[in-house]
Amino acid sequence: MLGIKRLYIFMLKSFLPLFVMTFFICLFIVLMQFLWRYIDDLVGKGLGVDVLAELFFYAALTMIPMALPLAILLASLMTFGNLGEHFELTAMKAAGISLLRVMRPLIILITLIAIGAFFFQNNVLPIAQTKMWTLLYSIRQSSPELEIPEGVFYDQIPGYNLFVAEKNRNTGTLYNIMIYDMSKGFDNAGIILADSGRLAMMEDKTHLFLRLWEGESFDNLKEAGRSMNNVPYRRETFTLKDILVPFDANFNRLDEEGMRNQYVGKNIAELSETIDSLNHRTDSIGISYGRELVNTPYLGISSSVSDADSTGVVDEAKQLPSLEVMAALPPLNVDSIFAGASSAAQTNYLRQALNKANFKKQEHEFRGLVIKDERRLIRRHDIELQKKFTLSFACLIFFFIGAPLGAIIRKGGLGMPLVISVLLFIFYYIIDNTGYKMARDGHILVWAGIWLSSVVLLPLGIFFTYKAVRDSAVFNRDAYLIFFRRLIGSNQARHLEMKEVVMDDVDTDIAYDRLSALASSAADYLASTPKKIGFVRYWLHGYPRTRLRDLATQMEGTVEYLANSRSNMVINKLMDYPILRSLWLYHPTNYAPLAWCAIVVFPLSFPIYLVGRNQLRKLRAEIETIEKVSIQLQTLISES
Repeated sequence: MLGIKRLYIFMLKSFLPLFVMTFFICLFIVLMQFLWRYIDDLVGKGLGVDVLAELFFYAALTMIPMALPLAILLASLMTFGNLGEHFELTAMKAAGISLLRVMRPLIILITLIAIGAFFFQNNVLPIAQTKMWTLLYSIRQSSPELEIPEGVFYDQIPGYNLFVAEKNRNTGTLYNIMIYDMSKGFDNAGIILADSGRLAMMEDKTHLFLRLWEGESFDNLKEAGRSMNNVPYRRETFTLKDILVPFDANFNRLDEEGMRNQYVGKNIAELSETIDSLNHRTDSIGISYGRELVNTPYLGISSSVSDADSTGVVDEAKQLPSLEVMAALPPLNVDSIFAGASSAAQTNYLRQALNKANFKKQEHEFRGLVIKDERRLIRRHDIELQKKFTLSFACLIFFFIGAPLGAIIRKGGLGMPLVISVLLFIFYYIIDNTGYKMARDGHILVWAGIWLSSVVLLPLGIFFTYKAVRDSAVFNRDAYLIFFRRLIGSNQARHLEMKEVVMDDVDTDIAYDRLSALASSAADYLASTPKKIGFVRYWLHGYPRTRLRDLATQMEGTVEYLANSRSNMVINKLMDYPILRSLWLYHPTNYAPLAWCAIVVFPLSFPIYLVGRNQLRKLRAEIETIEKVSIQLQTLISES
């Protein structure tokens, strides 16, 4: 028992440092991704270090759900990869300790981490997301740092466009200044031209003070004009002119309450309550629209349904008689409306009908958009609710993928584990993002889209755990080479040696007859099969594999009999016989419906046909070699 406890401590000491290291590495990587995504909103705002540090801190907290599963996967891969590479895992198994017993302390640890991740998602993450998004929106709305460029128009001052041809960076003097003043609207625009000037920020950072020298201004006074044809203006020539421009350069934080009411700032209880209220509101809107649709008269015909029950649902029993009455009414004679009316009146009738139809169409489209927005908001809340649970489940899944996979590949360090971890996480991220978007847009149910990645990766974790417990060589290269060799085949050479002791001597007549029969069988096989096989014939008939196996058996029996020969020339010639293989590609299927299916899916089955035709060409060459060698051996035996 003491040894087992020491083993648990050893496993925890092996895993925890790697987990902490990989977690902060993964968190740094996703944080850099956040930085590159919002770099345009942060640069040029004159933000202090404290504001940026606060933003990155909250961003790091919000990125933990993405970094935690990847860190668990990478740390478990490295831990068990190191144990397998240094044969420590082999020693544990030799001592009678199963892999699941070795994984037990880490399973308990990951379970605790998963539980902590759930409480983090429910209690900490909403607060962090609220503060991060509030701070980010505050930064976006803050004014940029004032830096006037040369030779281009600067439009970061609200209501003004400023052009400076040249500026002195030592004194701050601006030369050849052109200012478009749009602060009073486009119709009352003003233009100011100045030879030089200086720009400074007031101490309260709420206004810009602009002092201009040697210039003139032009103001459009359209508000004072009485008509569009008579617009007064004002022109002024000045030697010195001071302008005070409103420009708030302070960093103003937005109120967090607005973001707190969004789905990103709510826990499970608040999300459930909001979803219930949104569903009730959506149902109420739908019932209201339905009631109005039923009670609205069309073409002078109104429904008898005007009331709803206490639940707000229209009674179908009251609605049916009204529909029957409406169906029993004689059809409206449209031609009678146009009878006796002038062409202008008829055109007016049609125009009014079309306008009413378009109005009703737009009205119903607008109502449909309202319902669609409400349902989209419900889905966003439901997605956030489901995400509270998916992180914990993902931590368990990634551990049961990483730990067995590390025990199988037996490679530690940051090489192979890092590559496998990144590939698996990319696969997980693509599936998770696809499911999220499909659930957000309403293409599938919310729970199905959010849990899609977990459902896909769960069988993978079970498979790797099962294979690792049974010591199966999932990544054994030789096993896959043997499989593909059986599928496609590879040429094999025959090796024979002169026997030192021969128990049964070779009878010349029997050997001659065997060789004659073998040559005849090879010739018959070649004669019964086409030299060039077409696509349809390949899938329907191919080359008969049963006769091929019989030919191979006959050849091997002849070789075994002649291997007792005392002639070196005969032994050497026997090695010219090929080793026949009964490959799948010679005749892929004996089932005619399946063959016709392969013929129908021509683009998919044609590459197989090309490979199979090449293998059949090699097979014919081997059978021709059998016939040729058999005739040559007959000659050798006859001469000996």
